[in-house]
Amino acid sequence: MTDKFRDECGIFGIFGSADAVTHTVTGLYALQHRGQESCGVAVSDGRRIASVRRMGGVPHLREADEVKALAGTLAIGHVRYSTVGDSSLINAQPLTLDLRRGPLALCHNGQLGNVDALAAELDVVLATGSDSEIVLHLCDRSTQPAAGDALAEILLRLSGAFSLALLTESSLIAARDPHGFRPLCLGRLGDATIVCSETCALDAVGGQYVGEVEPGDVVVIDASGMRTIHTSTDAPRAHCVFEHVYFARPDSDVFGENVGTVRLRSGRILAREAPAAADLIVPIPDSGMWLALGYHEASGIPLGMGLVRNAYMGRTFIRPSNCRRDGDVRLKLNPVRGVLAGKRVVLLDDSIVRGTTMRETIAAVRAGGASEVHVRIGSPPVVAPCFYGIDTPTRAELIAGQRPSLEDLRRTIGADSLAYLSLDGLREAVGERRASYCTACYTGRYLVAPGAARGGVDHTTSFDALVAGTHGAGAASATS
Repeated sequence: MTDKFRDECGIFGIFGSADAVTHTVTGLYALQHRGQESCGVAVSDGRRIASVRRMGGVPHLREADEVKALAGTLAIGHVRYSTVGDSSLINAQPLTLDLRRGPLALCHNGQLGNVDALAAELDVVLATGSDSEIVLHLCDRSTQPAAGDALAEILLRLSGAFSLALLTESSLIAARDPHGFRPLCLGRLGDATIVCSETCALDAVGGQYVGEVEPGDVVVIDASGMRTIHTSTDAPRAHCVFEHVYFARPDSDVFGENVGTVRLRSGRILAREAPAAADLIVPIPDSGMWLALGYHEASGIPLGMGLVRNAYMGRTFIRPSNCRRDGDVRLKLNPVRGVLAGKRVVLLDDSIVRGTTMRETIAAVRAGGASEVHVRIGSPPVVAPCFYGIDTPTRAELIAGQRPSLEDLRRTIGADSLAYLSLDGLREAVGERRASYCTACYTGRYLVAPGAARGGVDHTTSFDALVAGTHGAGAASATS
């Protein structure tokens, strides 16, 4: 739809259910927004692990005869958008390897920064292009006999962001990096235990939320019950604030806050920080809907559905090809002329990353008859790349990183005025845990050193000058 960060991945795992495969596929449907490149499921019947992976969305997986033949009471599943490794079946997850300690299957949400160094240390050649594979090799080399203890032993050797679900023949293991970049929650479904990226997946299978896998914890679920191994207690928290801005579904709770509520607050704060003289608020569907509702409540400006989204198109920004992405935009949004004609419009969205589709959307709103288009964005300008599981490999792709002047940004996208939610405003919106969030994409200040990412990424540039005094809540407006 709009130009945004490409998402990472979604994880679902269940232990102790006769319908483990069915529930896993259902949970992946609820997490489909987190990745559409590939998907897969691995299941154990207590003696062996079998897996099926497919390119594309979860419907391709559900209809596969191989999936219908799978049986077992514990399973893990994954939806993927690649941040490391090509978009190909060999890199689809769950990754399953037969190792010296036996078969292991792994699902990973995040991005590791020290894979090459670890591979050289172990003297292994990775069979895939995925950074996740190194986790399996490290577990295999561990001196700990049990897989859960092995994962706990190697956890602090991993640099970067990772929420993991590991499947052995007889156990489900979940782990989260010490900083807690990516969400991972626990739930129950009758006597079964579930781990998943977002609570919406629990809702989809009729489960109940129990709590989060805490940062630095390894949770082992097997026939004897559930036990937690604590590996780190003093690492600073760095929850990805973009989960609330865009990635997570509004009906999910992540990092202890409801996503829809955070976006509603963001819209209210944005109306306070950056009011607009306008006749109509128009959200860019679906990502601008909750923001627009909050902006409407705080401003009193009527809310109108001036853009219609083609429900049969996926998220534009997670398409691998730029050419294909641009074509998708024209198919995905269409203006409603009867709503827009003659109106001064406030156009609401959560973020601008590359800016290409925002320009096209503004042009479409004008073509629908709007007399003015005032853009309001429910997060600060994105000026720095992410190295923790989001595909923003270079600053050159970020329109705000290349154009530090708000006026330059406004002219580039063709708006009559442009304003962003301030960083303080976003922190206010996320609630009590505001000090626990990673905001590096807005500030260029990385709490955790990114490390040398595979493929080579320049992360050494200081972005302080770009954010000092140039991107506040105040709007840039056209002078003519």
